[in-house]
Amino acid sequence: MFIKVRRDTLIILMLAFILITSGRLMSYMSYASSTESEQGIPIAGVIVKGNDIVPTDSIRTNIANVGFRTGSYIQGDTLITSKRKVPLNEALENARQAAMLSTVPGTKATPIKAVDVKLDKQTGILTVNVIEDFSTVEINQVG
Repeated sequence: MFIKVRRDTLIILMLAFILITSGRLMSYMSYASSTESEQGIPIAGVIVKGNDIVPTDSIRTNIANVGFRTGSYIQGDTLITSKRKVPLNEALENARQAAMLSTVPGTKATPIKAVDVKLDKQTGILTVNVIEDFSTVEINQVG
């Protein structure tokens, strides 16, 4: 009636059980200590996708200047920064326009022609998808 199990197999099974249990415990603890406060949901970060030439830091800096930065938070349909309160749809439109104004470093070329900005209201993560098009960029040559 007894199942024969080798000692090393038993140790591996016990380690797997301990890892799974501790992972569950850590996820429950992280949920209990979540960053949502009575103020609202803080802006957790900005994810930039689709850029090849324009640096990610340049786009993030422009979006941070609009209000999506550390210290800002979402309360209902309002983005609240340290300086002002902005309706969320207006803040997203401002972020879209700011991302389109990002330039190639050292030039005035703005190759970003389309931007899609999405905000996850549960996590506070702003996702920015950009499309660069160099066929329409005007480059003035001095000659």
